[in-house]
Amino acid sequence: MRLCRPAVLAASLAALSSLLLADAPAPSMTALTAHIASNLAAHRAVYQLKLGSARDGDIVAATGSMSYEVIDACDGWAVQQRLDITITNRDGDNVQMVSDYATWEAKNGLKLRFRTRQTTDTAVTQVTSGEASLHRPGGDGEIHYDQPQESDQKLPRGTLFPMWHTATIIAAAEQGKRMIALPLFDGTSDTGAQDSSIFITNWQKPQPSRYPALAQLPSGRVHIAFFDHNATTAEPDYEVGMKYWENGVADDLQMDFGDFLMDGTLSDFHLQPPRHCAKNERSN
Repeated sequence: MRLCRPAVLAASLAALSSLLLADAPAPSMTALTAHIASNLAAHRAVYQLKLGSARDGDIVAATGSMSYEVIDACDGWAVQQRLDITITNRDGDNVQMVSDYATWEAKNGLKLRFRTRQTTDTAVTQVTSGEASLHRPGGDGEIHYDQPQESDQKLPRGTLFPMWHTATIIAAAEQGKRMIALPLFDGTSDTGAQDSSIFITNWQKPQPSRYPALAQLPSGRVHIAFFDHNATTAEPDYEVGMKYWENGVADDLQMDFGDFLMDGTLSDFHLQPPRHCAKNERSN
Protein backbone atom coordinates (compact mmCIF):
# COMPACT_ATOMS: atom_id res chain seq x y z
CA MET A 1 0.00 0.00 0.00
CA ARG A 2 1.27 3.46 -0.87
CA LEU A 3 0.16 6.05 1.68
CA CYS A 4 0.58 9.81 2.02
CA ARG A 5 0.69 12.24 4.91
CA PRO A 6 0.47 16.04 5.17
CA ALA A 7 3.53 17.97 4.02
CA VAL A 8 4.16 19.36 7.54
CA LEU A 9 4.82 15.88 8.91
CA ALA A 10 6.89 15.00 5.85
CA ALA A 11 9.10 18.06 6.37
CA SER A 12 9.56 17.17 10.04
CA LEU A 13 10.61 13.64 9.10
CA ALA A 14 13.10 14.98 6.58
CA ALA A 15 14.59 17.38 9.11
CA LEU A 16 15.04 14.51 11.57
CA SER A 17 16.55 12.08 9.05
CA SER A 18 20.18 12.60 10.10
CA LEU A 19 19.26 12.20 13.76
CA LEU A 20 17.27 9.05 13.02
CA LEU A 21 20.10 7.50 11.07
CA ALA A 22 22.52 8.33 13.86
CA ASP A 23 20.16 6.58 16.27
CA ALA A 24 19.96 3.39 14.20
CA PRO A 25 20.48 0.17 16.15
CA ALA A 26 24.12 -0.48 17.00
CA PRO A 27 25.72 -3.91 16.46
CA SER A 28 25.23 -4.62 20.17
CA MET A 29 21.49 -4.75 19.51
CA THR A 30 21.79 -7.52 16.92
CA ALA A 31 21.67 -10.29 19.51
CA LEU A 32 18.49 -8.88 21.06
CA THR A 33 16.90 -8.47 17.63
CA ALA A 34 17.81 -12.06 16.72
CA HIS A 35 16.32 -13.32 19.98
CA ILE A 36 13.07 -11.40 19.42
CA ALA A 37 12.88 -12.43 15.75
CA SER A 38 13.18 -16.12 16.63
CA ASN A 39 10.42 -15.74 19.25
CA LEU A 40 7.87 -13.68 17.33
CA ALA A 41 4.44 -15.24 17.76
CA ALA A 42 3.15 -17.62 15.13
CA HIS A 43 -0.48 -16.51 14.96
CA ARG A 44 -3.50 -15.70 12.88
CA ALA A 45 -5.19 -12.30 13.21
CA VAL A 46 -8.22 -10.82 11.49
CA TYR A 47 -8.85 -7.07 11.43
CA GLN A 48 -12.08 -5.27 10.64
CA LEU A 49 -11.49 -2.02 8.75
CA LYS A 50 -13.69 1.05 8.71
CA LEU A 51 -13.38 4.53 7.25
CA GLY A 52 -11.62 6.91 9.60
CA SER A 53 -11.78 10.02 7.43
CA ALA A 54 -11.74 11.02 3.77
CA ARG A 55 -9.75 13.82 2.16
CA ASP A 56 -11.36 13.25 -1.22
CA GLY A 57 -14.99 14.44 -1.25
CA ASP A 58 -15.83 11.75 -3.81
CA ILE A 59 -15.39 8.98 -1.21
CA VAL A 60 -18.39 8.57 1.07
CA ALA A 61 -17.78 5.10 2.54
CA ALA A 62 -15.14 2.40 2.84
CA THR A 63 -15.23 -0.98 4.54
CA GLY A 64 -12.95 -3.96 4.55
CA SER A 65 -11.00 -6.63 6.34
CA MET A 66 -7.46 -7.86 6.60
CA SER A 67 -6.24 -11.31 7.57
CA TYR A 68 -2.65 -11.85 8.65
CA GLU A 69 -1.08 -15.22 9.41
CA VAL A 70 2.43 -16.04 10.62
CA ILE A 71 3.47 -19.70 10.47
CA ASP A 72 6.57 -21.09 12.15
CA ALA A 73 8.29 -22.98 9.31
CA CYS A 74 11.17 -24.06 11.58
CA ASP A 75 14.00 -22.50 9.58
CA GLY A 76 11.89 -19.47 8.68
CA TRP A 77 8.62 -17.60 8.98
CA ALA A 78 5.88 -18.06 6.38
CA VAL A 79 3.56 -15.04 6.24
CA GLN A 80 0.27 -14.66 4.38
CA GLN A 81 -1.73 -11.44 4.29
CA ARG A 82 -4.96 -10.58 2.47
CA LEU A 83 -6.36 -7.06 2.39
CA ASP A 84 -9.87 -6.55 0.97
CA ILE A 85 -11.35 -3.04 0.81
CA THR A 86 -14.51 -1.75 -0.88
CA ILE A 87 -14.85 1.99 -1.51
CA THR A 88 -18.14 3.74 -2.27
CA ASN A 89 -18.22 7.04 -4.15
CA ARG A 90 -20.86 9.78 -4.07
CA ASP A 91 -22.65 8.20 -7.05
CA GLY A 92 -23.10 4.97 -5.11
CA ASP A 93 -20.56 3.03 -7.19
CA ASN A 94 -18.40 0.46 -5.39
CA VAL A 95 -14.77 -0.31 -6.15
CA GLN A 96 -13.16 -3.40 -4.61
CA MET A 97 -9.39 -3.55 -4.06
CA VAL A 98 -7.74 -6.81 -2.98
CA SER A 99 -4.08 -7.39 -2.14
CA ASP A 100 -2.65 -10.87 -1.52
CA TYR A 101 0.86 -10.98 -0.07
CA ALA A 102 2.96 -14.03 0.85
CA THR A 103 6.56 -14.34 2.03
CA TRP A 104 9.01 -16.79 3.49
CA GLU A 105 11.77 -15.23 5.58
CA ALA A 106 14.71 -17.09 7.09
CA LYS A 107 14.88 -16.75 10.86
CA ASN A 108 18.46 -15.52 10.60
CA GLY A 109 17.12 -12.61 8.53
CA LEU A 110 19.28 -13.31 5.46
CA LYS A 111 16.79 -14.62 2.88
CA LEU A 112 13.33 -13.62 1.68
CA ARG A 113 10.99 -15.10 -0.92
CA PHE A 114 8.02 -12.90 -1.82
CA ARG A 115 4.91 -12.64 -3.96
CA THR A 116 2.32 -9.83 -4.13
CA ARG A 117 -0.84 -9.78 -6.27
CA GLN A 118 -3.19 -6.79 -6.36
CA THR A 119 -6.54 -6.52 -8.12
CA THR A 120 -9.13 -3.79 -8.63
CA ASP A 121 -12.63 -5.10 -9.40
CA THR A 122 -11.05 -8.47 -10.39
CA ALA A 123 -8.62 -6.84 -12.86
CA VAL A 124 -5.01 -7.62 -11.93
CA THR A 125 -3.12 -4.34 -11.43
CA GLN A 126 0.19 -5.61 -10.04
CA VAL A 127 2.10 -8.86 -9.56
CA THR A 128 5.53 -8.87 -7.94
CA SER A 129 7.58 -11.96 -7.05
CA GLY A 130 11.14 -13.06 -6.53
CA GLU A 131 13.71 -13.60 -3.82
CA ALA A 132 16.26 -11.51 -1.97
CA SER A 133 19.31 -12.22 0.16
CA LEU A 134 21.71 -10.38 2.46
CA HIS A 135 25.39 -11.20 2.84
CA ARG A 136 25.21 -10.82 6.63
CA PRO A 137 22.97 -9.15 9.23
CA GLY A 138 23.28 -5.41 8.72
CA GLY A 139 25.07 -5.93 5.40
CA ASP A 140 24.10 -5.30 1.80
CA GLY A 141 22.54 -7.79 -0.61
CA GLU A 142 20.66 -8.46 -3.83
CA ILE A 143 17.11 -8.89 -5.13
CA HIS A 144 16.16 -11.10 -8.03
CA TYR A 145 12.70 -10.35 -9.46
CA ASP A 146 10.77 -12.94 -11.45
CA GLN A 147 7.80 -10.58 -11.96
CA PRO A 148 6.71 -8.09 -13.26
CA GLN A 149 9.84 -8.79 -15.30
CA GLU A 150 13.11 -10.57 -14.68
CA SER A 151 15.63 -8.17 -13.18
CA ASP A 152 18.19 -7.75 -10.42
CA GLN A 153 18.73 -4.93 -7.94
CA LYS A 154 21.12 -4.19 -5.10
CA LEU A 155 20.06 -3.84 -1.47
CA PRO A 156 21.76 -1.10 0.56
CA ARG A 157 23.77 -1.82 3.69
CA GLY A 158 21.57 -2.20 6.76
CA THR A 159 18.52 -3.53 4.89
CA LEU A 160 16.12 -5.65 6.92
CA PHE A 161 13.40 -8.03 5.80
CA PRO A 162 9.88 -7.68 7.33
CA MET A 163 10.08 -9.98 10.37
CA TRP A 164 13.53 -8.68 11.35
CA HIS A 165 12.28 -5.13 10.78
CA THR A 166 9.49 -5.78 13.29
CA ALA A 167 11.90 -7.44 15.74
CA THR A 168 14.33 -4.51 15.51
CA ILE A 169 11.55 -2.02 16.27
CA ILE A 170 10.57 -4.04 19.36
CA ALA A 171 14.21 -4.38 20.44
CA ALA A 172 14.66 -0.62 20.10
CA ALA A 173 11.51 -0.01 22.16
CA GLU A 174 12.75 -2.32 24.90
CA GLN A 175 16.03 -0.38 24.98
CA GLY A 176 14.15 2.87 25.44
CA LYS A 177 14.75 4.27 21.95
CA ARG A 178 12.10 6.59 20.51
CA MET A 179 13.33 7.23 16.96
CA ILE A 180 15.15 4.91 14.58
CA ALA A 181 15.65 4.66 10.81
CA LEU A 182 15.88 1.32 9.04
CA PRO A 183 16.10 0.36 5.36
CA LEU A 184 13.41 -2.25 4.58
CA PHE A 185 12.73 -4.61 1.71
CA ASP A 186 9.39 -6.42 1.88
CA GLY A 187 8.74 -7.38 -1.76
CA THR A 188 5.56 -5.34 -2.17
CA SER A 189 6.92 -3.45 -5.19
CA ASP A 190 9.55 -3.76 -7.90
CA THR A 191 11.40 -0.60 -6.84
CA GLY A 192 13.75 -2.23 -4.32
CA ALA A 193 14.38 -1.20 -0.73
CA GLN A 194 12.63 1.62 1.10
CA ASP A 195 13.78 3.79 3.98
CA SER A 196 11.61 3.69 7.09
CA SER A 197 11.49 6.25 9.90
CA ILE A 198 10.01 4.82 13.09
CA PHE A 199 8.61 6.78 16.02
CA ILE A 200 7.97 4.79 19.20
CA THR A 201 5.66 6.94 21.29
CA ASN A 202 5.58 4.73 24.38
CA TRP A 203 6.48 1.28 25.67
CA GLN A 204 4.38 0.10 28.58
CA LYS A 205 4.25 -2.72 31.07
CA PRO A 206 1.58 -5.40 30.45
CA GLN A 207 -1.89 -3.91 30.13
CA PRO A 208 -5.36 -5.52 30.31
CA SER A 209 -6.49 -7.12 27.03
CA ARG A 210 -9.41 -9.29 25.98
CA TYR A 211 -6.81 -11.71 24.64
CA PRO A 212 -5.07 -13.41 27.62
CA ALA A 213 -1.92 -14.22 25.60
CA LEU A 214 -1.40 -10.49 24.99
CA ALA A 215 -2.34 -9.20 28.44
CA GLN A 216 0.92 -10.59 29.86
CA LEU A 217 3.20 -8.71 27.44
CA PRO A 218 4.65 -5.18 27.20
CA SER A 219 3.32 -3.11 24.32
CA GLY A 220 3.61 0.30 22.74
CA ARG A 221 2.42 2.64 20.02
CA VAL A 222 4.51 2.80 16.84
CA HIS A 223 4.30 5.09 13.82
CA ILE A 224 6.21 4.17 10.64
CA ALA A 225 6.78 6.40 7.61
CA PHE A 226 8.19 4.83 4.44
CA PHE A 227 10.20 6.65 1.79
CA ASP A 228 11.57 5.55 -1.57
CA HIS A 229 15.26 4.85 -1.03
CA ASN A 230 16.25 7.20 -3.86
CA ALA A 231 13.45 9.68 -3.28
CA THR A 232 13.78 13.24 -4.57
CA THR A 233 10.97 14.46 -2.29
CA ALA A 234 10.73 14.61 1.50
CA GLU A 235 7.15 13.36 1.53
CA PRO A 236 6.68 9.73 2.61
CA ASP A 237 4.84 7.46 0.19
CA TYR A 238 3.42 5.15 2.87
CA GLU A 239 2.58 5.42 6.57
CA VAL A 240 0.97 3.23 9.18
CA GLY A 241 0.37 3.45 12.92
CA MET A 242 -0.26 0.53 15.24
CA LYS A 243 0.02 -0.90 18.70
CA TYR A 244 2.74 -3.56 18.90
CA TRP A 245 3.05 -6.21 21.58
CA GLU A 246 6.43 -7.71 22.45
CA ASN A 247 5.67 -10.83 20.37
CA GLY A 248 4.98 -8.84 17.17
CA VAL A 249 1.17 -8.98 17.26
CA ALA A 250 -0.45 -5.68 16.21
CA ASP A 251 -3.77 -3.93 16.88
CA ASP A 252 -5.36 -0.46 16.59
CA LEU A 253 -4.17 0.07 13.03
CA GLN A 254 -4.31 3.44 11.25
CA MET A 255 -3.84 3.03 7.50
CA ASP A 256 -3.55 6.14 5.35
CA PHE A 257 -4.41 5.58 1.67
CA GLY A 258 -3.84 9.18 0.66
CA ASP A 259 -7.42 10.12 -0.22
CA PHE A 260 -8.83 8.33 2.83
CA LEU A 261 -7.78 6.81 6.14
CA MET A 262 -8.97 3.50 7.57
CA ASP A 263 -8.90 2.25 11.15
CA GLY A 264 -8.33 -1.43 11.83
CA THR A 265 -9.42 -3.33 14.93
CA LEU A 266 -8.32 -6.84 15.88
CA SER A 267 -11.53 -8.89 15.70
CA ASP A 268 -10.14 -12.43 15.88
CA PHE A 269 -6.82 -13.67 17.20
CA HIS A 270 -5.26 -16.96 18.15
CA LEU A 271 -1.76 -18.32 18.54
CA GLN A 272 -0.66 -21.14 16.25
CA PRO A 273 0.22 -24.48 17.85
CA PRO A 274 3.97 -24.80 18.52
CA ARG A 275 6.05 -26.56 15.87
CA HIS A 276 8.40 -29.38 16.82
CA CYS A 277 11.42 -28.84 14.63
CA ALA A 278 14.55 -30.92 14.27
CA LYS A 279 17.71 -29.09 15.30
CA ASN A 280 19.04 -28.96 11.72
CA GLU A 281 15.78 -27.32 10.53
CA ARG A 282 16.49 -24.11 12.44
CA SER A 283 18.70 -21.39 11.00
CA ASN A 284 19.50 -19.47 14.18
